Amino acid sequence: MSQPQHRRADYVHYQPITTRWHDNDLYGHVNNVVYYGFFDSAVNSYLIEVGGLDIHAGAVVGFVVSSSCDYFASIAFPERIEVGLRVGKLGNSSVQYELAIFKAGEDEACAAGRFVHVFVDRASNRPLAIPDALRAALARLVRD
Repeated sequence: MSQPQHRRADYVHYQPITTRWHDNDLYGHVNNVVYYGFFDSAVNSYLIEVGGLDIHAGAVVGFVVSSSCDYFASIAFPERIEVGLRVGKLGNSSVQYELAIFKAGEDEACAAGRFVHVFVDRASNRPLAIPDALRAALARLVRD
């Protein structure tokens, strides 16, 4: 069965990340669980820097309610990677991110994944409409 291709041009924003020594597992490549950390770091960096999300004291927090990842090629320390980011679906209180891991300068992804954030009120943990500033930042990631 062939895997769908994920190319650099398919994504809107890129977050550079450098792998770390402890990312490698006994097989000499970045362990699968670390990819989720790369995804989370890329999304939250964007939300903080572009959307103004205050992760420490803000009234709104994003909870991950679903995630998945497909792997196509390995990466290892020391390697510079870029996480491609786009929004697949922007709802009232939730957003589905689509992400891909690229070796620096390469066109085809080593892995591709997705996860869903539901935005909630920090005090009550109840879903709420995505605040305007965050919504505007997320809308910039929607690929036509």
